[in-house]
Amino acid sequence: MTSEASIERRVVKEAKAEGWLVFKWTSPNNRGVPDRIFIRCGRVVFIEFKAAGKKPTKLQNHIIAQLEEQEVEVYVVDSIEDGIRVLA
Repeated sequence: MTSEASIERRVVKEAKAEGWLVFKWTSPNNRGVPDRIFIRCGRVVFIEFKAAGKKPTKLQNHIIAQLEEQEVEVYVVDSIEDGIRVLA
């Protein structure tokens, strides 16, 4: 099984090579926020990375739903291919 960290590392590397700004998102009093923010050409994408086949926690799903209510692009990615496809 591919680990969350290895998927995240590879997608971040590919994104940076394609000109994306990439930020690790940590929000001290707000657990459950997506792992990374990707920005390029006016497009802002939030990604929650998971190990292959793993699902977000209840709290993560709640935060994702809040972001989607604000019409923000947010994705759960559990493979390198899906991460690259989201940013294509």
